[in-house]
Parts: sequence; structure tokens; C-alpha cells
Amino acid sequence: MNTDINALTCFTLSTTAQVAHLVLNKPEALNTMHPTFWRELDTVLAHLHQTGTARALVISSTGKHFSAGMALETFGGAITMDDESPEGRAAIFDLLTDMQATFTRLENLRIPVIAAIHGGCIGGAVDMVTAACIRYGTQDAFFCIQEINIGMVADVGTLQRLPKLIPLGVVKELAYTGRRLSAAKAQDYGLVNEVFDTQEAMLAAALQCAKEIASKPPVAIWGTKQAIHYARDHSVEDSLRQMGWLQGAIWSNQHVRESVTAMKQKRAGDFPALTPLQRFADLG
Repeated sequence: MNTDINALTCFTLSTTAQVAHLVLNKPEALNTMHPTFWRELDTVLAHLHQTGTARALVISSTGKHFSAGMALETFGGAITMDDESPEGRAAIFDLLTDMQATFTRLENLRIPVIAAIHGGCIGGAVDMVTAACIRYGTQDAFFCIQEINIGMVADVGTLQRLPKLIPLGVVKELAYTGRRLSAAKAQDYGLVNEVFDTQEAMLAAALQCAKEIASKPPVAIWGTKQAIHYARDHSVEDSLRQMGWLQGAIWSNQHVRESVTAMKQKRAGDFPALTPLQRFADLG
């Protein structure tokens, strides 16, 4: 089932000065996640990835909490986990792989992603924000690996991405106990870049950071994100080799000259957008 990018129900999407802003807009439901949420998020990310018009993405939310995670009623309705047979249990793997792919799409987006988090970031929401590049928080923000509190293992990315972001012992404590991690502690551990007094101040800072990112050559930002993610998962030697290949592919004397000239003239640089992508199946 395809979702119309102009008919979102769980989000609002706007783009200003090449900065996309995606807002979770179901505060009455604590912005919980269900199949429609997943489907719409996947559609938005595919749109942003393919068009290349936005140069940075900010994700924020509304209401009391950033997101209370997976809607519990989903487990009794839309998502049916059959643990009565090996065939049913095998299907759980494929279902989870499909769900994981959406947050991986967020991580692999061609542009940087900034998560602006207030209130509770719970369960599946932790899966989501750990796939972002930068995280800002309000003083009242907290993180909770809620899955252990409802008798299951977090399974959509938290346990794979969080150990890359904060000390392993802290991850284990949070994952085993389901305790809340405060914004202040999250900043101390490096999960959150900065903590703000108000949601308004946080969002202003997130949008300003996105604006600064959008002022750089998009292909250089793309290459930087590629190199950082590769280095995270590979040895220094392999990553240096990859850097050589990457730089050889995207180096631009024109971009360097324009950047230096713009800096001297105290103006914004003028850089081409990323090339829109086409699905192979749509060609011909």
C-alpha cells in the first residue's frame, strides 16, 4: 500500500531553505508507533532520499512526549507473532527485518538527520533516534529501553546502535533494567549533543544547525556521512582506504574554490543539489 506524501496523518513535513522538518503530530496518542506510522515514515524518507532537494532533516515532536514507542495494541492486532511453530517463528525474523529497514533508511539517508527530543523517548523511539546523526534534548527529556519492561528484547536497532554511541556498561544497565536515562546523563555519556531549557530553544538550535549544514556542498556532506559511518564499523586501515576511494570519486575543485571565495566575500556558497535518484524499476 503506497502512502501519499501530501496526505500524512502521523506527521507533518515542511521544507524551508533546503531544510526539511518532520514533526510527529499525534500528541493525543503520545506519538506511538503503529503500521501507519511506519508506512508514512518510510514514505517520507524515501521521498527525501530520492528527490535530493533537502540538505538536512530535523525530526521533532508534539505534546507531552517525543514518542512513547510502539503502540501496545499493535501486538494484539496488526502485528501477530506466531510462536507456535517453527514456520511462524521464522516469519518473525522477516517481519522484524522489514521494520528494521525503515530506521536503517533513516540512518542511510543521503542527508544528515537531527533529532530534537523532548519528554519521553521510549522503546521504539530510542530505536529511531539512535539512527539519527545528531541528537538535541530538553531538560525534561529521558530515554527508556522499555521493551524489557514488557517482557521482550529491544529488536529494531537500539541494542545494535546504542553501544556505538555510549559506554557498553551503560547500555547493559538500561537494557537489563528498563530504567530511565535523563537528558543530563545522556549528555554526559555523549548520546545527546546539547540540552536546552525549553523545547522552543532546542528546536531553534536544531534548525540552525541544519541550516549551517545546508550551506555546505551537499556532495561533501554526503561523503562525510559515508566516511563516518564506514569508519564506525571498520578498522582504521580499511577506513583510510575507503576514504581514498571516496575522495577520488567526489572531489571537486569547483566546490573548493566556491567555498573559499564565498568565505572571503562573506556570502553563502552556491552549490549544486544532489542528483535526484530513480528506481531502476521505474526506468524505460
